[in-house]
Amino acid sequence: MSEENETFNQPDYFILIGIPGLETAHTWISIVMVIMYILTIVGNCTILAIILPAETFHKPMYLFLSMMAIIDLVASATTTPKILCIFWFNFKEIDFSACLAQLFFIHAFSMMESTVLLAMAFDRYVAICYPLRYTSVLTNSVIAKIGVLAIIRGSFFMAPAPILIRRLSFCHNNVIAHTYCEHMAVVKISCSDTTINQVYGLTVALLVIAVDIVCITVSYCAIFRMVYRLSSMEARRKALGTCGPHICVILISYIPALFSFFAHRFGHNIPLYIHITLANLYILIPPMFNPMIYGARTKEIRRRILMLLHV
Repeated sequence: MSEENETFNQPDYFILIGIPGLETAHTWISIVMVIMYILTIVGNCTILAIILPAETFHKPMYLFLSMMAIIDLVASATTTPKILCIFWFNFKEIDFSACLAQLFFIHAFSMMESTVLLAMAFDRYVAICYPLRYTSVLTNSVIAKIGVLAIIRGSFFMAPAPILIRRLSFCHNNVIAHTYCEHMAVVKISCSDTTINQVYGLTVALLVIAVDIVCITVSYCAIFRMVYRLSSMEARRKALGTCGPHICVILISYIPALFSFFAHRFGHNIPLYIHITLANLYILIPPMFNPMIYGARTKEIRRRILMLLHV
């Protein structure tokens, strides 16, 4: 293959145009994004500053929360700075390899977070259904293995994505109607047969997101069944109270992700600016709200924050 054809098939860079139809509002949108990004950094760093140094917080639930905080910080850093460069300085170009790297990290860290959410559901299941076995089941060794498994799982399932995209031709079309390199957004601008890429994306979603949602649902069905067997209303309230933050985090994590997934495949009548706006909320809202939810709903963390603020 000649060098000219290689360039034809694989552009040197892509152009991210931002949110189509809302170009005039990019500056105002960026202000909201900066506020959300600052809250993400402050909130997750606060969680880590509270949990990691104190041995009293080295319990399964808090260690899983610290894993999620790290994932949220890294995932936000892979997208938000570039989006702000697009909105503020009109720096729309992104190198082909950098685009594939961003795509890999966005989806890999989403899968890692899904794995941690599943582990947290298992944590609540053991704590409520088998409280006497809690410390023997969820040891520090098991928690460390779950963390390693989350990294391996996310990396393994996303590793084929850059390779499959490199085999595509783009026919001089290097404009992506998005603010970041999302898998299906890149695949859609290709002029090649993308059947393998689409089947791959659907398979990964079913093997990760769908399986995790089903397992989390089964865990909570068992939890609710156990809770409503308790005779004391106070015991029920306390048990469900420990699940509240996790359920909130599950909802704000999975609902935008599922909307983005289905919109790419079936939402042909959804205006593009709505789809892209919600895709941005999918990477901004969970990292910002996760520490807020746990900070507000977890008594020990709330007390520690008040101590740090000397209130």
